[in-house]
Amino acid sequence: MPTPLSSPVARPRAAVAGGVLAVLLSAAACTPADDGGAEAPGVAGVERELTFAGGGHEVSASFRAPHGASERVPGALIISGSGPTDRDGNAPARPDAETNWNLSRVLADAGVASLRYDKFGSGPDPQIEEETGPGGVRRITPVDPEVFDRQVVAAYEELLAQPEVDPGRVVVVGHSEGALYALRAHQLIGSGLPSPALVLAAPPGTRYLDLLDRQVTEQIRLAEGAGQIEEAEAVQILSDVRAGRAAIRGGRDITSQDGDQFGIYTPWNAGFLSFMDGLDPVELGRDLPEGTPVLVLWGEDDAQVSRGDVDRLMTGLEGAERVDLPGTDHVLRAYEDEPGAAVLDADRPFAEGVSPALEEFLGNAW
Repeated sequence: MPTPLSSPVARPRAAVAGGVLAVLLSAAACTPADDGGAEAPGVAGVERELTFAGGGHEVSASFRAPHGASERVPGALIISGSGPTDRDGNAPARPDAETNWNLSRVLADAGVASLRYDKFGSGPDPQIEEETGPGGVRRITPVDPEVFDRQVVAAYEELLAQPEVDPGRVVVVGHSEGALYALRAHQLIGSGLPSPALVLAAPPGTRYLDLLDRQVTEQIRLAEGAGQIEEAEAVQILSDVRAGRAAIRGGRDITSQDGDQFGIYTPWNAGFLSFMDGLDPVELGRDLPEGTPVLVLWGEDDAQVSRGDVDRLMTGLEGAERVDLPGTDHVLRAYEDEPGAAVLDADRPFAEGVSPALEEFLGNAW
């Protein structure tokens, strides 16, 4: 869910067109280096590259194991947030977030191996197809939303296939939108595999389109307050995008008049948005197998997921642990932005509270 929401929008229409879906979806970039910027958390461990078939495509991934493990260790599958987010948790909107990469190091420090993978549409080979629409306009070919489910299953199986991993001790770590997949992991992998423990980091707590609407509204009102757009234009933008939301929820076809000019609700993403909007995080929590260990991590300075969102989510997670991280943003880094100054993600340390919270939770999960 990383977006430009936490900083002023210089070109609101362009920001909405190019980045609003990254509100809920996450990023793409190369593997981060171990030097430069803020100090990396945890330990490097031993890392290797993997590829496996998932969702009809070859999926690239990285597997990190703790140093010197003499016997099988717990394994974690890390699932990225929304949008074209790669294995490291990076996307075009936030190319240095490195959320998943940091989590993999913290997990290795806690004695847990992990697998993270390039979500469909991200990484060096995004495998996104284009088509030519009316007037020669190039559009992304609609993607079957279930391709992401199939990737989760394939990645889970690949994690369990690693010789270092104890298949009886597995946790799924879902960041942002990835939490919606984590909450459904037991359904996706089926009864033939052990049901995993869950870590939900910066998780959505309300339906997809409601969260998207709140984030878009905040972005547009921020631009209006900064004098970057007029009130009438702000009203028109919000009216158009809400027409698109109503069309999707009403089950009617999206047209180019339904907010398409802003790249939010389009004929090309309508199927995905409808699918995701049908997933209520509270109901998913209530459907978890009894006794599933769950940890919820939320940064108190998260501009994408509010305290109210997490409060609502917790109503469906009986017995779950929750750790609120002060001074922490959506990508689990220290929040250091101040009016008139933006600090790059790469220069802000990973939240200190993540490591002890994970270590305590995982120490009692099995």
